[in-house]
Formats: sequence, structure tokens, C-alpha cells
Amino acid sequence: MLRLVLPKGSLEKATMQLFADADLAVARGSDVEYRATIDDPRVDEVRILRPQEIPLYVADGLFDLGITGRDWIEETGADVLSLGTLAYSKATANPIRVVLAVARDSAVTQVSDLPVGCRVSTEYPELTRRLLEKQGVQAEIRLSYGATEAKIPDIADAVVEITETGRALAAAGLRVVGTLLESCTELIANPTAGADPVKRHAMTQLLTLLQGTLEARGKVLLKLNVARGELDQVVAVLPSLKAPTLSELSGGGGFAVEAVVSKSDVNVLIPALKDKGATDIIELPLSKIVH
Repeated sequence: MLRLVLPKGSLEKATMQLFADADLAVARGSDVEYRATIDDPRVDEVRILRPQEIPLYVADGLFDLGITGRDWIEETGADVLSLGTLAYSKATANPIRVVLAVARDSAVTQVSDLPVGCRVSTEYPELTRRLLEKQGVQAEIRLSYGATEAKIPDIADAVVEITETGRALAAAGLRVVGTLLESCTELIANPTAGADPVKRHAMTQLLTLLQGTLEARGKVLLKLNVARGELDQVVAVLPSLKAPTLSELSGGGGFAVEAVVSKSDVNVLIPALKDKGATDIIELPLSKIVH
């Protein structure tokens, strides 16, 4: 039914892991193959291509559905339908930023400080052009094919580059002076395919699986028992997505309590619950949370 295109490159490993965790494992002969399959009746075809190209291919109808970054949607100006954000990037769950950076010892402190005729190297020439025009900066924009941060100072005076943590730019001796865009990973659709009720329903179902998997990351289910008289003090220290689930135990002597909590909190939370009277505490991993 659906022709799906997934990103190759920096997002590739994280995307493959997400689909596997969502029970939509991508199968291919090797890591360098561009064709793949997903054992799911909603997916007929899978390709793995550069995220820079994906918005245009989806807009042109070569694929019904794709995953790419907001940065490439904005750079290409492609006419695509965004179905939703997927909270993951190369190394974290945080968005990436498209930033303008200069040498650490540069006199430039903001984008408008760039001198007339300065050389700006970037993989995002259209985003860069729009930013500089808005700031009234006349610059020579040069398309970069990679290693952009290494081009200062000999080849460029400034670069427009993506950063997730900022460490790579700092290691290259660069300083950020402006942010063009905050970019999340998105599931995008061809507008015509998205208007088809059958295809749109299938797209929505896939999005539910992907977002549910991401929602469950870093969270666990805690199950515990507590006597009636100690219930309030246990619930008071128990965070949850909503209110904890309470079930009265047989015989009326207490309650079984369930709550979804952050995995990072359990090292402090479990002893605190025990101190408040909780017993039979069980921690269980989660694979999906669907609201």
C-alpha cells in the first residue's frame, strides 16, 4: 500500500533502531543496500536515501511517506504534509539546531555583524540566503559538501551548520552567533497520498507505533502493594504520567498500585516507596505508550 523512504546517513542507525523497537523491523541484505522491506501489510516498498532528497521525492509522489528533518523540508521548500514530529535525532531525543558560527576569536558577535562580501560555507544555501537577506547582510554563500566546520578561517569566514550538542563546533574552535532553525525529525507524506482515506489511515497507524515507542523510552512501569493506612503517603511520592492506577486487594487489606515513571528516577524512588510502606515492588520495562 505505502511506499516508504527512510534516511541514510547520520539518522540511519537511530531510525532503524526505532523501527525495530516499534515492531516494524527494516530488513535488507546489507548496511549499504538502498532497498529494504518491512514485514507489514501496510508497507509495500522501502528505500533508504539521503534525507536532503527525501522531501522532494515525497512531494513529487515517488514515495507516499518519508522520514526527514524539518531543516531539509525548509531548505528544499518541498510541498509535503507533516504528519507529526518524531522525538529523536542522531544521538539524543533533542532537536538539532541550524546555526551560524564563526571563529572563536572573531569580532562578530551577531549575524548582522558579518562584513560585506564575507564568505559563508554551508550545506543549506537557501536557508542561509533567507537569513542573511533578513539581516541585511551581503555575503558570498558557498555550497559545502561536508566538513563545513573545517573551512574556517582559510576557506570561509563563517559557516552555517547543524549541531546537536555543540561539542563538534567547539572542538573546531568555532562560536555560535545565531540560530536559523530548530529542527526535529518528522514523518512526512505526499499530499495526494495523504488525502486518500485508506492510505492516510495506514499512515496514522504507523505514526502511532513510532510515537508510542519513543514515548516509552526512558520510562518503566512500577507495580507495588501498600496497606490501606499507608496508601496516601505512598501515592504522595509516586510520580506518574497521570494518576496512579489503584486496585483493591482481595480481602480489603490494601491496594495494588501501578504507575509509569522515569527510569532515571527509580534509584531514588524505589527506596523512598519502601520507606513509606510499599511492598512487593516490581519494575517492568515498557516498549510502547499510546495515549
